[in-house]
Amino acid sequence: MTPFRRRLALRAATAILTASALVGGLAACSGGSTTAAPADIPAEGTDDGSTLTLWTRAPLEKQAKLLVEAYNSSHQNQVELTVVPNDDYVAKVGAAAGSGGLPDLFAADIVYVPNWVEQGLFQDITAQVDGLSYKDAINQGHLDAGTLDGAEYVLPFVLDLSVMMWNKDLVAEAGLDPEKAPATIADFAKTAKAVQALNKPGVSGTSTGLNCGGCLLFTWFPSIWASGEDALSADGTESLLNNDAAKEVYSTWKDLESSGAVAPGSADETGATWVAGFQEGNVGIMPFPATLLSGLSFDAGVSGIPGVDGGESTFVGGDGIGISKDSKQSAQAWNFLSWLTSEDAQVGVLAKDGSTVARTDLADNEYSSKDPRQVAINEVAGKGKTPVALNFQQAFNAPGSPWLTLVRNAVLNDTDTVDADNDEITAVLSQ
Repeated sequence: MTPFRRRLALRAATAILTASALVGGLAACSGGSTTAAPADIPAEGTDDGSTLTLWTRAPLEKQAKLLVEAYNSSHQNQVELTVVPNDDYVAKVGAAAGSGGLPDLFAADIVYVPNWVEQGLFQDITAQVDGLSYKDAINQGHLDAGTLDGAEYVLPFVLDLSVMMWNKDLVAEAGLDPEKAPATIADFAKTAKAVQALNKPGVSGTSTGLNCGGCLLFTWFPSIWASGEDALSADGTESLLNNDAAKEVYSTWKDLESSGAVAPGSADETGATWVAGFQEGNVGIMPFPATLLSGLSFDAGVSGIPGVDGGESTFVGGDGIGISKDSKQSAQAWNFLSWLTSEDAQVGVLAKDGSTVARTDLADNEYSSKDPRQVAINEVAGKGKTPVALNFQQAFNAPGSPWLTLVRNAVLNDTDTVDADNDEITAVLSQ
């Protein structure tokens, strides 16, 4: 597994930003006020040869460069891209927000978008977004994450989804149909145990990061959603992770762990190498980042992540993007954003590169149609969710978070404290 792939996988699952304390501090920098983009911006914005600045995190460098190069080659406006190391991003945004030095456009991990919207770092682009003829096809999870009190502030930049993947060779060797996706989490567990029963040296039925809060929410929340339940209340202040579907997810993984079907080291895995075993062909089936499909050297099956009794869903991660509060070129910046959601960008740039499109009406396109698995990834994006909570980092992603405590108690420690541990998550979310 290359260092780049490890970083990408870690970002996809955890969205951990080491300077998380600054997220809360940004309110003091920005004053919490919001700025609305001028209402008279043309539908496609203004393309008059202006120079725009754009910041993104290093994990999205590849997609960002492709998008900027395509825009610059087809527009009079020119975008100057700055790629910031992941661990430095929050600090850089925080310093710029306090000094009025934010770029015209900047991307943000979707988990942190609600906080930055609340703190007034993005301009209100409701009128512009609502004017898009295909607005209803834009990924709803990203739109919801960037909506506050009915006003919209961001559009999807790059999507990153969790999906179920399985090694077709190992599944076939275990005597199961490699072309059949698991319809329930019980089917998933059955497949994992069947691969484990092969007793092949170094091969495990499944794998996860049981000491990685981000890995777990990225891959376990979808089973709860697919079962018709929610993980959080609509306002993000209450944890619902003690519902029946959630408890079934915990008990399934507890059984897999106790039966020896979970890869060795999973109990201590903090996220840096949680996908390595599958990438190396040594894991039968697991929930996995969709962005890593193209890098696999073996034939993998792909589907949405199933629920208790069926259905499918996904955690819609990735980054959203908006016009900063400091930009004086709202019309030109909107020209880039409106193009970003267009078919030219979504299909001609992202789909061509094997990335997930952010519009359901473009899921089956000339590039994805060459690989039914990519069509499946694009389609399940419309069935997924992006949980919204101001205190998401502290409740779920931080080392030693109450979410991580709940999972480890339920799966590894057999403490029967799910309800009490869930209350601890709510206590953090409601602060």
